[in-house]
Amino acid sequence: MSTLTTKNILLVEDDPNLGQVLNDFLELEGFNVTLARDGEAGFEEFSKSKFNICLLDVMLPKMDGFSLGKKIRKKDKDIPIIFLTAKSLKEDKLKGFDLGGDDYITKPFDEDELVRRINAILKRTAVVSDVSELQYKLGNFVYNHVNLTLNISGQESRITQKEGEVLFMLLQSKNNVVRREDILVKVWGENDYFMGRSLDVFITKLRKHLKPDPQVKIENVHGVGFILSDDN
Repeated sequence: MSTLTTKNILLVEDDPNLGQVLNDFLELEGFNVTLARDGEAGFEEFSKSKFNICLLDVMLPKMDGFSLGKKIRKKDKDIPIIFLTAKSLKEDKLKGFDLGGDDYITKPFDEDELVRRINAILKRTAVVSDVSELQYKLGNFVYNHVNLTLNISGQESRITQKEGEVLFMLLQSKNNVVRREDILVKVWGENDYFMGRSLDVFITKLRKHLKPDPQVKIENVHGVGFILSDDN
């Protein structure tokens, strides 16, 4: 899981000019940057070092950015990923979010905007270090928000940071509607079509996690938001 203190960035960009410009700009902003020029080199760097966030160009030699993101996700389900691409096709954006990407930025982009998006994601995914364990009863589940674990009948499973953030918002307003735009702004940092599609993917994942207890439900209120209930 990521922390805010070191702010180590893995940047994978094959364009030598853009890669160096981004590397230098991010270092001036206080980040520690590791720059890789292709997908295979990017995965090698990720495997041997600890990072807070990954910036992945989509069109990479040897291994494209989406394939690299998928391999990184298998190794670390919580690490934030931002995809960088010259493509603006809706299908590419949706693929990025479906792979677990946290953001998707189309080239050319403003470096200051990129830094703001990075900081917003790091702030949302920061480790909770000064809060006592937060445990919640949900039907037959016990959810630990610090450790991101769901326990039912002695069986424990772990959910991702972002799944936990969404579940936490629903838990705080259990049996009441939580508006889609409120979740998107709080968890994703903004409310737009592509973030909305990503939210729907995470709601589906949460329903699968909660399936062992049929009394726990996440109801979709069409066009408004979601209601978490457990019949209690």
